[in-house]
Amino acid sequence: MRVVSLLPSATELLFAAGGGDLLVGRSHECDFPPAALAAPVLTSARIAHTAAAGAPAAVDEAAIDAAVRASLASGESLYRIDEELLRALAPDVILTQDLCEVCSIDLRSVQRVAATLANRPRIVNLNPTTVWQVLDDLLAVGEAVGRAAAAQAAATQLRDRLWTAAEQGTPFTDGPGVLFLEWTDPPFVGGHWTPELIALAGGAHPLNAAGAKSRVATPDEIVASAPALVAVAPCGLPLAAVRESMRSLERRPWWNELPAVRTARGDLAAGRTPRSVMLVDGNQMFNRPGPRLIDGLEWLAAWIQGRPDLVPPGFPAEAWRPTA
Repeated sequence: MRVVSLLPSATELLFAAGGGDLLVGRSHECDFPPAALAAPVLTSARIAHTAAAGAPAAVDEAAIDAAVRASLASGESLYRIDEELLRALAPDVILTQDLCEVCSIDLRSVQRVAATLANRPRIVNLNPTTVWQVLDDLLAVGEAVGRAAAAQAAATQLRDRLWTAAEQGTPFTDGPGVLFLEWTDPPFVGGHWTPELIALAGGAHPLNAAGAKSRVATPDEIVASAPALVAVAPCGLPLAAVRESMRSLERRPWWNELPAVRTARGDLAAGRTPRSVMLVDGNQMFNRPGPRLIDGLEWLAAWIQGRPDLVPPGFPAEAWRPTA
């Protein structure tokens, strides 16, 4: 069995299903687990809309958003695929998606190239909008690559962790309101599985419903939602770039009207570590519908419930501190 993954979350699902040894090609963004890096790269981005891991340079999120919108409006894919290398790799299975054209190469491009391959590989198209569908996708990947038993065991373990994390909440009271920003300029609020994870962790996400696409929220909407907690987790950006992107966010009038921001500033003034506003490596922990969403849920439960002792070891998040 020879498997190509053109989607970072699919690569993580493949490894979780015990099929990492089958990977013969990957997308340029498939960077976890580290063993995946040994496979040759098949795609590249037409627009540099993500920052390299550890890059300290500021990212112009407004310019990136405008470039992505212009490219999509023109009908041009945001990604290129190395067709010659794909043919040489001769995969039996290709893992891809058509949930989001911004996240990875579009399904139509994959189907077009796959149709020209002599062995006509099976295309597994993954489009989860909930955390439960992510677990279903793990089973689907396992079945497609002949590792169904391992996938079932991994899915069971993830489900058990999900319920353990969800049990940290108090089901008889309304949890704190959470503003989850998947992009800051314009401000996109979390969608798909993210509102569901927040609810499971004991919080509320009033600006978007579970399963709905992430969307741009107006400043008035954000202020009116009066979030007690804010998570800033721009898609595709590592923590260093998230930290830099906060400079422009802090200059917006609506930002300083949020209860979570006022609480964080009060904590800093009192010499306490602020916890009401957190910066998160969303690229790794929330933006990819793979096994690490359960890590994200465990972190959300610890954060929302005020239980730092429950934070997963090494989770890539840090308390916000205003820039000078």
